[in-house]
Amino acid sequence: MHSQQLKLLKIRKDLLYLEEKLWTKPFIMVSLINFILMLSMFLLLVTIGGYAVDEYHVSTSTAGLVSGIFIVGSLFGRFWAGKNIDVYGQKKVLIIGVIIFTITTALYFTSFNLTLLLLVRFLNGIGNGIASTATGTIAAFITPMKRRGEGISYFSMSTVMATAIGPFLGLSLLQIITFRQLFIFCLVLAMIGLLLLPQVTVNQEVKRLHSNAPSGFSIKDYIDINAIPISIVVLICCTAYSSVLSFISFFAKENNLITAGSFFFLTYAGVVLVSRPITGKLMDNRGTNIVMYPALVSYFLGLLTLSFTHSSWMLILSAAFLGFGYGNFQSIAQAIAVKVTDHEKMGLATSTYFIFLDFALGFGPYILGIFIPIIGLHGLYGYMSIFVIIGGIAYYILHGRKAHLYS
Repeated sequence: MHSQQLKLLKIRKDLLYLEEKLWTKPFIMVSLINFILMLSMFLLLVTIGGYAVDEYHVSTSTAGLVSGIFIVGSLFGRFWAGKNIDVYGQKKVLIIGVIIFTITTALYFTSFNLTLLLLVRFLNGIGNGIASTATGTIAAFITPMKRRGEGISYFSMSTVMATAIGPFLGLSLLQIITFRQLFIFCLVLAMIGLLLLPQVTVNQEVKRLHSNAPSGFSIKDYIDINAIPISIVVLICCTAYSSVLSFISFFAKENNLITAGSFFFLTYAGVVLVSRPITGKLMDNRGTNIVMYPALVSYFLGLLTLSFTHSSWMLILSAAFLGFGYGNFQSIAQAIAVKVTDHEKMGLATSTYFIFLDFALGFGPYILGIFIPIIGLHGLYGYMSIFVIIGGIAYYILHGRKAHLYS
């Protein structure tokens, strides 16, 4: 009798869980806008360096600056959005970001010299940073509280898909079209994002949090203190992943694995697509640790496998490990950043998470690239697996041991 009552309670709990609708029109539209923004970003992130070399005959390091200055701009955009998203409202900040992103994408056609190109890349990054902070905040805000982990997992798949499709599509398109035509394609994507904006509705009560505060500079206006612990873990673990994002194509070429390398991010995305719906529900029902620790182990194994990789199957295996590991780590960390803060500071917490993420992905390659001539790419990935261990220890100290307080 007791077991039957437990079963009935479980069924009732599951039904209540499903009654809280996740796939609403605003959620779908904001995920689609985020996908479009990220797709355009990754299309150019992997191709714009080649454009700079061909058009302006710059060095490889300068080409890297042309690519990476976008991330610096994105950081500035996130700082502004984090401070103002709860003041002006999520929808208004999203509109501002998408408009800036669209206008600056059109400005690629006016980049007649390297200085102008760098300026346009920086401004384009600002627009992307503002808009993507808003999309992440809106997705968390409109998701039912009991399904927030699952909701953020689904939403962040829009970024994962763009990460996989963007570089692949960009390099493939350049086989058949010119850079100018690629810019047109990116502009069309941005304009589609603009057209989708009216479909995003947010019932947010705008609170002018800083109206009675002193007008001077305060770090609390730009960074959510509660989100800093998990963001430190993000900084460590995402610095390790920046080595994959920036150097995997060189690694594949160096080891004569170009064919397998072209499937690396597709394998990564496939594993994320399969695992995230499951891990999102697990996190909502049983807490973050049940998913985070296996994800960190898988992440470690992915980088360790890369450090020993000399064959196609090992490269694909490492992509699968990284898909489950880093792919789930990212969404769990974002969900934690939102959970540990006050509801009205959700936008600032999301911004804080992305600031640390962008800093790691933007500056990581420049720092790590210094060591490649000394230790090689195999050695680099070996050391990056140690970074993940450090990140795991930091997670336990900063959040994991008290994760039950937020479940």
